[in-house]
Amino acid sequence: MSSDVSEKLLVRAERKSRKRQQKKDQIASSALEALQELGYANTSLRDIAEKANLSLGMLHYYFEDRTELILYCVTAYKTSFTSQLADAISGAEGREQVLDTLTNALANSIADDALIHRLWYDLRSQALFDPAFRPVVKDIERTLIDMVALAASRSGSNEKTNAEIGYALIDGLFRYQLQNQVTGTPRSRASLAEEMRAALDTFM
Repeated sequence: MSSDVSEKLLVRAERKSRKRQQKKDQIASSALEALQELGYANTSLRDIAEKANLSLGMLHYYFEDRTELILYCVTAYKTSFTSQLADAISGAEGREQVLDTLTNALANSIADDALIHRLWYDLRSQALFDPAFRPVVKDIERTLIDMVALAASRSGSNEKTNAEIGYALIDGLFRYQLQNQVTGTPRSRASLAEEMRAALDTFM
């Protein structure tokens, strides 16, 4: 086989792979809409297929089952979420700026993406019962812990910071604020940030 033919085949395979990835991302976006509305337990593949305007057969062509699709959706969002946080923190200098940047970012995320975060906590709880969820949950939490370690480092703290304890502290408050936002009395972004800042002041 000539090098020209091999190159053409490679380009064609890359194009096909790129199109498949774009289609998976489109399906994941539609699936997230359904999952936010109905929750993990109440969302079927049929619900997702209707949202994406696809047949069940076509949906199975891209994703083996509901679990694979849901994990793909949550991983894509949380990866984007932690990446944005890390980028924001990397541009901050000193303790006050780091804390302001982190608390405002977390507060805005609760206000803007509460239902997606609710899905994350739903799946994290499911990982206690279903081993299929555990590797993805572990990877996402490792990324979040690394983000906390980055924030602690950028804040200029002289003390050795336990990022896992810091993550548990931030996560607990984040989940509590999220619960109030979804099922209780929603708070302003400023109030959310103020409460988050008070907690981080004890950690960094």
